[in-house]
Amino acid sequence: MSSSRNITTAVPLPSCVRNAIDGLALGLLNPPGSAPMDFTRPIGEPSLTAHDSMSWEIFKNPVAMFVGGVAAVILELAEPRVRTGVWEHSTFRAQPMLRLQRTGLAAMVTVYGARSVAERMIAGVVRRHGQVTGFTPAGERYEANDVDLLTWVQATAGFGFAQAFHAYVRPLRQDELDRFYLEGAPAARLYGALHAPTSEAGMRALFDRTGGRLESSPIVFEFLDILGEAPILPAPLRPVQRLLIRAAVEITPGWVRERLGLTSAQGLGAMEARFVRWAGALADRIVLARSPAVQACRRLGLPADYLYRRSAR
Repeated sequence: MSSSRNITTAVPLPSCVRNAIDGLALGLLNPPGSAPMDFTRPIGEPSLTAHDSMSWEIFKNPVAMFVGGVAAVILELAEPRVRTGVWEHSTFRAQPMLRLQRTGLAAMVTVYGARSVAERMIAGVVRRHGQVTGFTPAGERYEANDVDLLTWVQATAGFGFAQAFHAYVRPLRQDELDRFYLEGAPAARLYGALHAPTSEAGMRALFDRTGGRLESSPIVFEFLDILGEAPILPAPLRPVQRLLIRAAVEITPGWVRERLGLTSAQGLGAMEARFVRWAGALADRIVLARSPAVQACRRLGLPADYLYRRSAR
């Protein structure tokens, strides 16, 4: 991606509509009782990833983030040690919205937060992971800070976000995919995911190595059911929420869906896929003033619409 961004594609919206969307998006990142994260401070401090990175472009899109995040969890839950750790040591079943908010905020801080803020947050996550150990129903021991498990979690998150953007926002070239995976390496190392792929080829190799461990579980279907009913979007938009969940199933690799028992009925039809692509492309053109992406741009002295401009291709 060129650094000369001279063709603006931001969509002008009435302030009341823009503010409503902005408030909804912000609410998805802020757990109740906690102050909103200020991505505008410290002034001038860079993030773990550069402002002109693929990561900054991809993570700004709320449709890609939601769809990609769900796809990532599907892949995580397919691995029995990760599945047991997530299901037995998190609040997802009892408080799915709280878990989603915390996870979404952590992703935004990792990409858009000032480096010092991101490093402190990641260190806290690593400390908490150190307390998560146990055994799967089959008797296999797991530790949340196991390098291989952390690598799978970090890699599947990157895969989900990249594929969601590729499928529902705009197609990514091979070099853009490679750049995106490479950009995630510094944060992955801080989390302890020392073997996280740094290219599309590396991602495919990891799937090849891990594929034999993936297995079906009722927990995958329980996760999808819980997510479909959780109050993520306002009640009138709940059908759209369920559609986005099915969009996540759709971008999960076909062989993984088959292994998990996910059928075509849980994916998208042609018209539904077209709608999600329309929503993803539209979301990529709406500047949300309080979003982490825009706040981070302000921290670095960049225009609010910096990430919503396209260089000539």
